[in-house]
Amino acid sequence: MKKLLLGLFAISMIAGSLSWNWEQSQFETIDKKEVVECLDMETQQAYQLEASMPGFAALHPNPIMVNPATLLGKMISFDAADGKPASAYFIPAKKKSNKYLIVIQEWWGLNDNIKMEADKYFSDLGDVNVLAVDMYDGKVAATPDSAMKLMRSADMGRMTAIIQGAIKKAGPKASIYSLGWCFGGMWSLQTAILAGPQAKGTVMYYGRPESNMEKLQSIQCDVIGFFGNQDKSPSPELVNAFEKNMKLAGKNLSVNRYEANHGFANPSNPSFNTTASADAYAKSIAFLKAH
Repeated sequence: MKKLLLGLFAISMIAGSLSWNWEQSQFETIDKKEVVECLDMETQQAYQLEASMPGFAALHPNPIMVNPATLLGKMISFDAADGKPASAYFIPAKKKSNKYLIVIQEWWGLNDNIKMEADKYFSDLGDVNVLAVDMYDGKVAATPDSAMKLMRSADMGRMTAIIQGAIKKAGPKASIYSLGWCFGGMWSLQTAILAGPQAKGTVMYYGRPESNMEKLQSIQCDVIGFFGNQDKSPSPELVNAFEKNMKLAGKNLSVNRYEANHGFANPSNPSFNTTASADAYAKSIAFLKAH
């Protein structure tokens, strides 16, 4: 991957010159696998770059610490697609069910707020297994600076392997639903792409949309998204482009917009918007139940 990025950068610099001589031996040959890997990671890497910037961190004030008295689930281990162990906060359905809701954290990590949200969805949905995946392998941030450091060192390939492992953990006959906020909103949509025909419904709370038309065309479930008009990541313009691309791809996307800031649905975020959050939650529950 690094060879590819360096090679592309060098090419762009040379092409800007009025005269240049290309020597085939100047650069190492780029393997086809690396090209495919880079294209596959484009959206995730764009998010990673954005989330590594102070401007993005400014959208995320220190979260209000929550201390739940009790939690419904427990941490479990499963095998990620890269052969390494992964973990998740798991709440099994009260009766045997092949329905799995994969819940994905914000950029802070799998903290108690996400576990409480997982509990809330489990209680209101009923017949579903809830799997809140740990995308940081045990690391949790409490400040924007520490979250930026985690994001800068994040391995998007590893995160893809974690999602793939969670889908496999659910089983080949499982109906997969996904839900996430911000970082998790982006990965919720990526989960729908990775789950293929097993995907039955996807919920995005903000989060960077996918722009690759081939990937959007591969989605086989309905998608609902909740976005703030005062948000800068994703901006209203980026949401408009996402809505247009999904329509061109022939996919069913329901976009809900609120006069709210980034993180409006997170009770531990000082930007929490009670009215917008309540409306989005009711619609997300109705969407998941309908699917």
